[in-house]
Amino acid sequence: MRHELFTALDLAGEPPRHPSEFDRLLKTALAERPRTHLVDDAQWLNGEAFEYFRYLWDEPATQLAIIFVGGEGCHTVLRREPMLSSRIFIWQHFTRLTPSEALEAIPLFHTIWTDADPDDITFADSHAAHGNFRAWAQLTAHTRTALARTGRPRVDQELLRWAFSRLA
Repeated sequence: MRHELFTALDLAGEPPRHPSEFDRLLKTALAERPRTHLVDDAQWLNGEAFEYFRYLWDEPATQLAIIFVGGEGCHTVLRREPMLSSRIFIWQHFTRLTPSEALEAIPLFHTIWTDADPDDITFADSHAAHGNFRAWAQLTAHTRTALARTGRPRVDQELLRWAFSRLA
């Protein structure tokens, strides 16, 4: 975990060899300015990792916000760590976008969707994204590639079908 944070903070030099030196370096860096650390797939972390995040967050000088994001079971895993879960300010459960929410949110998500026909957004959501924001991100990347390759000025259903074929 220390090495991952060292890299994420883009700290200069070589990582310290001793844990106490490493911790001092990380705490100093986290005290310099406010930082937000996003931990994705948090449901796969072990208790030791959670305890280390809590240790850094509890340091009075650090200006650290930590966002734990996870899939199925994340809430249960985080709740098993009482010293950490008692410090979580907001528990937010995300659900899939409804079709009307997709029509509202997706044009704001990326510029390729700004001028898209609402019927094309609905088509993309019902055939590929299914209200899942991660799927929308993947679809957007493939659709951008398709737009660049074809030179088309905007999204259409033929282009979307090509993008659907690239989704994993």
